[in-house]
Amino acid sequence: MNAETAYLFRHAMLREAAYGLQLPSDRSRLHELAFHLIEAAFGGRAPEPAPLDAVNPPRYEWCATDVVASELSDHARQALTGTAAPGAALSVTPELHRRYVRRAAEYAEKQYQVAEAVSKWRELSELLQGAARAEALRKAGALCFNTGRPKPAEELFDQALPLAREAGHQRIESAVLMNLAVVYSETGRPEQAETASQRALNAAREVGNRHGEGIILRNLSDLYRQTGRPEPGEQLIQQAREIHRAIGSEREEGPNLCAIGIIHQEARRLEQAEQCFEQALAATRRAGDRRYEGVVLGNLAIVCRQSGQLDKAEHLYQQAIAIHREVGNRRSEGISRGNLATLYAVSGRRDLAEQAFLQALAIHREVGNRRFEAVHLLALALLQLEESRHAEARETWRQGVAILQALGDKTLLQSQVTQMREWCAKAGVLPLD
Repeated sequence: MNAETAYLFRHAMLREAAYGLQLPSDRSRLHELAFHLIEAAFGGRAPEPAPLDAVNPPRYEWCATDVVASELSDHARQALTGTAAPGAALSVTPELHRRYVRRAAEYAEKQYQVAEAVSKWRELSELLQGAARAEALRKAGALCFNTGRPKPAEELFDQALPLAREAGHQRIESAVLMNLAVVYSETGRPEQAETASQRALNAAREVGNRHGEGIILRNLSDLYRQTGRPEPGEQLIQQAREIHRAIGSEREEGPNLCAIGIIHQEARRLEQAEQCFEQALAATRRAGDRRYEGVVLGNLAIVCRQSGQLDKAEHLYQQAIAIHREVGNRRSEGISRGNLATLYAVSGRRDLAEQAFLQALAIHREVGNRRFEAVHLLALALLQLEESRHAEARETWRQGVAILQALGDKTLLQSQVTQMREWCAKAGVLPLD
């Protein structure tokens, strides 16, 4: 142990020892004092936000104190945990503790500090009851899912659903069901996904939640497309867009246009797809939706690659990956890395392609993204076949097909098989299936 390390160790030990020597009542007062000093130094008390279970909450109001909301929530908790001196009431209240835990969660989410946000939403859920507790759990679950962790997300949604039902809060129940439907879809349970989506849609319509209705229709459109029903899927996304336009929900324009673009892209209407993605990109930037901006960039890159704009596609993939890393979107990072590998393969950079495929597959397996694990296994199989590694190629292809069959993604499976047969015919080799 060098001198600097020894000093730091002793310093930390001394600090903990000095802290532990304080009487519980004195510790409470010290945390109370720290709370008030920090609060005053950063602009004073933050306003109380609307309840999480409010039906039509006003726009969330940010304030200067939010940058230290996490520290304030911790000092409030520790002040309340201790034992106050007889006859001396603390000025830090449970309500202030809840307020700053909520503000810390909101601020961390805004800053893409995902682990901190999930931790604070879960902490807040322990301080709430009923529908408000359900919404805190749902928010934590949504962050887990959006950063590629479907299993903990599903566990949080499963905790939230009965709480929302028992409280009779159909709006939150609908939102939880919608989140669960997406998890089911992404983890290969299309029938459960459709059932949950229909229940979510019914609940949203019963309470007049038009914004939620539009999002559920968009998700159902995606599910229909994946399970071989492109025409009703296209009708649903058009309905979703009409609803969001009617209620002035500008933030949903980008995701809706992106969904329409994917339908055009899969139907090989590449010019229309590119126009949709360009419009979606502009819409997400207007809305300041950094996370979805990365998603749209990745989809636009696919179309550019398919239309032969390889340099533009490569640049777009790199932009998308940078944004996914910035916002902690591990799932989409894996998708873009695998798609970039496909571009490397198309442009003859096979070593780079295989390396990028392996990186993407590791991420897909880490976050449980079975669909794109299959897509990139199948693409890797074609690369292996091109290098005359026939046995490897057939095994890799078998693994990818098995996943798509388990997921029930008929549209994607058929397109991949068609592409493979065309490639094998041109190469003069037997089809892998």
